[in-house]
Amino acid sequence: MLKAITLILLCQLIGESLVAASGLPVPGPVIGMVLLFLLFMLRGGVPKPIASVGDGLLNNLAVLFVPAGVGIMQHTARFGSEGLQLGATIVLSTLFTIAVTAWVMKVFMTGTAPEGEDAASDGR
Repeated sequence: MLKAITLILLCQLIGESLVAASGLPVPGPVIGMVLLFLLFMLRGGVPKPIASVGDGLLNNLAVLFVPAGVGIMQHTARFGSEGLQLGATIVLSTLFTIAVTAWVMKVFMTGTAPEGEDAASDGR
């Protein structure tokens, strides 16, 4: 388990280092996730220890939102002056994300049929 956590944090560190060295406008953890994904692609799957650590992190994901909630509470006064802009930005970005996700899903699903349809179309 310690090796799995170390690998995850090492990918994040490499991502942060790449951002710091190159000045890329992408967060370091995002680059770290891409590196981890590429590593999984090369290995042909996610090793069980890393999957176990990932499941543990996902099970406790709500705890990771506490710092963001504290930041929002510290800036509550700004909602009075900038609330409309924040609300519009959140709604529009959410709709844009849903549209892009639907488009990507459609692109990847084109030409594929659910498992049960192939057998039904053959008359079996």
